Amino acid sequence: MTREYRDGLILLLLGAAIFVLLGAASRRSSALAVSDFRLVYNGSRCLLQHADPYNENAYLSVLIADGGVPPSKVERPEFRELMQYPYPPTTFLLVPFALLPPRLAELVWLTLTATGFVLASVLMWKLGARYSPVVSGALVGAVLASSEMLLVHGNLAGIVVSLCLIAVWCFVEGRLVRVGVICLALALILKPHDAGLVWLYFLLAGGVYRRRALGTLMVAIVLSLPAIAWVSQVAPGWSGELRGNLAVLSARGHADDPGPATMSVHGIGMNLSLQSVISEVRDEPSFYNPASYAICGALLLVWSAVTLRSRTTPERSWIALAAVAALSLLPVYHRLYDAKLLLLAVPACALLWREGRAVGRVALALTAAGVVLTGEFEWAMFGAAVKSLHPATADFAGRMVTGLEIYPVPLVLLAMAAFYVWVYARRGVGARGVVAETAAVER
Repeated sequence: MTREYRDGLILLLLGAAIFVLLGAASRRSSALAVSDFRLVYNGSRCLLQHADPYNENAYLSVLIADGGVPPSKVERPEFRELMQYPYPPTTFLLVPFALLPPRLAELVWLTLTATGFVLASVLMWKLGARYSPVVSGALVGAVLASSEMLLVHGNLAGIVVSLCLIAVWCFVEGRLVRVGVICLALALILKPHDAGLVWLYFLLAGGVYRRRALGTLMVAIVLSLPAIAWVSQVAPGWSGELRGNLAVLSARGHADDPGPATMSVHGIGMNLSLQSVISEVRDEPSFYNPASYAICGALLLVWSAVTLRSRTTPERSWIALAAVAALSLLPVYHRLYDAKLLLLAVPACALLWREGRAVGRVALALTAAGVVLTGEFEWAMFGAAVKSLHPATADFAGRMVTGLEIYPVPLVLLAMAAFYVWVYARRGVGARGVVAETAAVER
């Protein structure tokens, strides 16, 4: 073990220790402990009792009967909003957790979250350590040290991102491929907007990667059908009800609204999508949604064309996956939990850093900025500092503070995505030139 490798490992282990200890401590003092997991748990309880989890009244009646909420909270507007079940029927694959008592189910879920996330982080570090152990250790350790909210709220992203990272390791390394197929299939089922572009890369890359992607899709379909059939039997109108719930949550001023009216969820509860920036120009979904889709779609189109036309190597795979790690977070609703997907950028960043030159320095600066700005601990500290200022939102100082709360993360993610797409395109074009020249010489 070299000194550089040992130093990188120490940074990784330090981040893991902070993640577990700070997460456990924060959970004990939080009023919303495991609230995201309880949403899925309670929805599954509805289904087990043959009640419609997408119906607010049915959901609430089961919750009250189970003793999960005191009657004094029922009429609070902020509480009623939590009764809108926002996940697709495929999340009810987690219904075995609802067979357990609440406390035991929470303990098992958080144990799986912590174990899976640390394991996935170690795998990303090992891949990046081939190029630069210290850079990889610093980046992965920083992500771990600022991910405590995964253990506070128990969001599905903690499991989904871990499954996605493990699957990528299995596919690119060519080891435990069947495990990778199952992991990526589960990630697609639970949060397709997190794992979708990662799956798309393997589909477009061709060869053995495409076969693995198609196998993943088949497994996802097979696992999804029973849950969809069950929900369709219990709640025949679930599709319309789900759309209605999402409309309520994303309405102006509500929890998932990307516009400036949602001041309550800026900071640690921020929406990472590009809409949160564009809505400052014009707060209308008919404006900021198409604008966001157009910007992200252009980058995705270039990335897809390069993937289809260039030869696949592990090094190019890391750069391609670094691009989609950032790009995945921009076109649709995501929060800081989902940004842990940026761990996929660690191998590419370490690779470019080892090569030296300005490209390596830019890669490290952008990736480090993405990691720091999506850290929950950092935004908690920033939020506390902002509250102490008490700016008036109508004056210049108030607008500056609001801008600092909204702009940095989506813009840095956009810069990351554009940079890695650019590097990927340059190397893809270069690879095609080499292949064509070699073929011409052979002829």
